[in-house]
Amino acid sequence: MTDLPQDPYHYAVIARALRLIDDGGPALTLDDLASRIGMSTAHFQRVFSLWVGVSPKRYQQYLALDHARRLLAERHSVLDTSLAAGLSGGGRLHDLFLRWEAMTPGEFARGGAGLQIFWGRFDSPFGPALVMGTGKGICGIAFTTETGEAGAMADLRGRWPKADFVEAPLRLHDWVRGAFGQATAAQPAPLYLIGAPFQIKVWEALLRIPSGQVTTYSDLATAVGHPRAVRAVGTAVGRNPVSWLIPCHRALRKSGGLGGYHWGLPVKRAMLAWEAARSDAA
Repeated sequence: MTDLPQDPYHYAVIARALRLIDDGGPALTLDDLASRIGMSTAHFQRVFSLWVGVSPKRYQQYLALDHARRLLAERHSVLDTSLAAGLSGGGRLHDLFLRWEAMTPGEFARGGAGLQIFWGRFDSPFGPALVMGTGKGICGIAFTTETGEAGAMADLRGRWPKADFVEAPLRLHDWVRGAFGQATAAQPAPLYLIGAPFQIKVWEALLRIPSGQVTTYSDLATAVGHPRAVRAVGTAVGRNPVSWLIPCHRALRKSGGLGGYHWGLPVKRAMLAWEAARSDAA
């Protein structure tokens, strides 16, 4: 992924534009959108295309439900195929981090006791985010537009109730830039997975899905060796603490419907649209 623009004014403009597109659907014209943003149509299209990688009209198409269905039909790949091809074979997202490791079951059972977790507030392509990490890597990413910061903070902290949480955004800054494609390969975003053993198996399966592709909850269940445990897999997907980097947004229903998303369906639609746009522009 290329570096994202850093202008905070244009970041706010695009964040608002994405919300308007999500609320307005395909009926919202480019002229109407530019007018609501307070820019000329031509200038708005240039700024939007720079940030998102495609035109507003094309982005609207990516957000449509029928696009999710087409994505499932045309790009859906069995997870075993993705694994055989290698994590970096089909998706640039996996190039953003070099390694990941998981907490042992015993450590998880202790609820994070003795673990120091740093946290900070950051901007992202999908709205304001809370990011948490240990000395080994990022362990939590929450998007707060739908839930609010207090709700997101309580959610993440509640997963590891005995950990020591320290506000220290500078400790996470380089990893966060890597996570959202704002840094070079010399600044990777390592992951530290904190979850129950079954959850981690599901998250491992999610990590095998290349950027620009999707899977189904039933295929995830098969991939982790429990083909009948679709509901349990869905719960594990929803409990993924590292949104975006562990791509739970790529799990769809068999019908092509988006299903749920822990941080709000608008965020899930935006992630799928962003990836599809970047994959097609590559």
